[in-house]
Order: sequence, then C-alpha cells, then structure tokens
Amino acid sequence: MFGHVYYGWWIVTACFFINLFVGSIVFFSFTAFFEPIHREFGWSYTQISLASSLRGLEMGILAPLVGVLVDRLGSRKLMLAGSIIIGVGLLTLSLTRSLAMFYAAFLLIAFGAGGCTSVVTMTVVANWFQKNIGLALGIMASGFGASGLLIPLIVSLIDDFGWRTALVILAFGMWVIGIPLSLVVRDRSESSMKEAGSYERNEWLEKGVEVSFGEAVKSKTFVYLNLAEMIRMIAVTAVVVHLMPYLTTLGFQRSTGGMAAAALPLISILGRFGFGWWGDRYDKRIVLAATFLIMAGGLLAFSMLREWGMLVLFLFLFSPGFGGSMVVRGAILREYFGKASFGKMIGIVLGSASIGGILGPTLAGYAFDRLGDYTLVWQVGAAASLAALALSLRMRPPHFKHHG
Repeated sequence: MFGHVYYGWWIVTACFFINLFVGSIVFFSFTAFFEPIHREFGWSYTQISLASSLRGLEMGILAPLVGVLVDRLGSRKLMLAGSIIIGVGLLTLSLTRSLAMFYAAFLLIAFGAGGCTSVVTMTVVANWFQKNIGLALGIMASGFGASGLLIPLIVSLIDDFGWRTALVILAFGMWVIGIPLSLVVRDRSESSMKEAGSYERNEWLEKGVEVSFGEAVKSKTFVYLNLAEMIRMIAVTAVVVHLMPYLTTLGFQRSTGGMAAAALPLISILGRFGFGWWGDRYDKRIVLAATFLIMAGGLLAFSMLREWGMLVLFLFLFSPGFGGSMVVRGAILREYFGKASFGKMIGIVLGSASIGGILGPTLAGYAFDRLGDYTLVWQVGAAASLAALALSLRMRPPHFKHHG
C-alpha cells in the first residue's frame, strides 16, 4: 500500500496534518474569537486570557501524565481519543453562557489537545527516527505553522456566521480530519522495524544512545532546557493570544490583524524546517540560542510597532525563532538522552512550558487592563528571550552519554 517509502514518513505526514488542524483551531485562532466574546459578555481581557491559559494545561499538569501514558499505551490510542475530545470541547464552548462554562470548555479542549499534539506527536516521531530526527520533527512541527492557512477561513466563519456557529463547524471538522489520521499512526515495534528495511532502521540499531530517566532529570542540561522552554512560552503565548487585540489598539483593521495572525504560524515554517535542518548538521545548543536571539529582535520590533514595515520585521524575526526553537528543543532531548523515556521527558519539558504559557497571556491581559498599553509586555518578552539564549549556551551533552 505504501510502496517502499519508509513508514515513519507516513506517520510524520499524518502528524503534520493533525497539527495543522489542531494548531489552527485550538492555538492560533483564539485571538480571532477574543474580541467577539469580549463584546458579547463584557468580560475583561484578563478573564478571557485566563481561558487561554487553561487551554495550555495540555502542556502543563496534563503533559507529564500524557508522557507516561504515551510510553505505556502508545500514540495511536491517545491521538484517537484526543481528536474525539477536542470536538466535544468545541461543541461545549459553542454553548457557553457563563464564565464558568467558558473555562470548563477550555479544560475539556486541553484534555483533548494533550492527547493528539506535542508530547504524543513528538514521541511517535522520535521513536521512528534517529539520523534525520531534526528534519522529521521539523516537518511534523510545520503542521502547526501551516495552520495559519486556516486562520483567514476561521475569521470569515466568525464574521459571517458568528463565533458559536464557527465553533460547531470546527468541532465536526476535527472529527472528520482527526479520527482517520490518528488511525494512520503506528507505535514503533520490533516487527515494524524488521518490515521497514531502511537506513533509518539500521541507524537506529547501530547508534542507539540511552540515558535512564533518573539520570536525565537530574542533569543540568535538562534543567536548563526546562527553564528555557518556560521562558519561551511566556513570550509565544502572550503574542499568539494578544496579537489581534494589540493591533486593534494601534488602529489596524481587523482584517489586517487576521492576516498577521495567519502569517505568524505560516512564517514559522521557515524556522521549523530551517533550524531543524541546521540542528542535524551543527551544534544544537548553538542553533537553539540563535532562535532565541531572533525572537528577542522580533519582540523589540513588535514593541515599536506603528506601521506595516515594523509588523513585517516582527513577523520575519519572531515567527521563525519560535518555530525553530520548538523543533530544536525536541532534537536536543532526543540526541542527549535517547528514546527510552522520551515521552516522560518531553512531558516534563512541556509541563515547565505551561508555567510560561499560563503567565504569558494572563500577565499581558493584566498589563493592558492596568496600563492600557502592551509595550512593556513585549519589552519584557525580549529580555526573557535573551535569558533563554544564555541558558541554551550552557547546555552540554550529559557526561554519562556514550557516543556510538
């Protein structure tokens, strides 16, 4: 059925499209729902932003749990369940009548997203690849970037049919797309390795590097990686959630905000592919540091935004930076610590990231409610990105790693 193509690439493709759809409806499109919900209910920016933070629990409390489950149950079952639960969560969100129900729906969506993104997709790809891990993760993660293609469609659905109907359409879309794709995924087994008959399989057998879970979590490199990821998510989630409201305060039209929200993930594909490829060939910690450098530059441009030119500069610096750092993060984890406990380790990393994911949107909303301006938020984000750069440069392969 699949000819002589290594099956791992089919799994990468399936994960790409699941990430595309989930990334658009769960992560990048929330900024388009922000103002319609604010107008209908009159809730503060802080209250609405907190819902985004609850959605981020997929990377928080749930991520370490998902990491354990994916190592035990496999990716396929979790992705199938996650796709179903996201649809239910979106339908619940469409029926929102109170702030409590609003938050409950986002919690449900967080449970679903935890089962079919991030920990699960990164783990299954890491289980199938060794030599081309950066490229494979880059392609898979580019699905999140490509999700920008759907943002204008989602904005149109909201403007033409209302935000509630748009959510119902997206819920059914999640089932139609997510359920079949999750069935393509296979968890790596001895039999699949024998069937693969490819260079990837030989590379895997010959150069497997494994570090125990206990050793990994005690290493300084793992601590630095967690701290850097937490800082990264402060900046990323603040930008993703508040992009359209920020542009509105500056006098940009909603259509412009929608295009910028779409461009943000789309341009990040340059970083996901580019830095993933670069990380396969050069020192990954240097590559990771480079992603934080251009993120900082992008945020400084964002803080000075008054015209189109600065908006374009922001998009072409910040987007590849946050996209590339996501890929290199996983590649470092795989190279330095092996695959045996990858699910649990990436779960912990994403759990640390959730602290930043909760702080980012909520503090940005609080700052705007208090100051009536976002400038300080973006300047603090730039400084935080430089701190993450410094942490990246301090990472080293653990001394107990044996190179093959």
